[in-house]
Amino acid sequence: VQLVETGGDLVQPGGSLRLSCAASGLSLANYHMSWVRQAPGKGLEWVSFFHGAGSTNYADSVKGRFTISRDNAKNTVYLQMNSLKPEDTDLYYCNAKWVAYNYWGQGTQVTVSS
Repeated sequence: VQLVETGGDLVQPGGSLRLSCAASGLSLANYHMSWVRQAPGKGLEWVSFFHGAGSTNYADSVKGRFTISRDNAKNTVYLQMNSLKPEDTDLYYCNAKWVAYNYWGQGTQVTVSS
């Protein structure tokens, strides 16, 4: 089982990025998916959630700017990030969870700076 995040980059404030989380060895359609971020020396901060049935939820800090989506055919979950702010700078992880199964990717770095 593997989750691989890609799409992180250096972007200017106000810019956009799309993160991808591609899965192998499991079908993401069966899992609840989350994006979580972590700044150096700080704890994990939950960002967004995609319920297995299709509903979504967002942290107040990203609501209206970020959108989580899932492509079952590509077995990939995305995080579209618009109107990026310097405080969005973090290492972003995707997480797949279902009953006792809990998987993490290795993370992708997002840096928002002018």
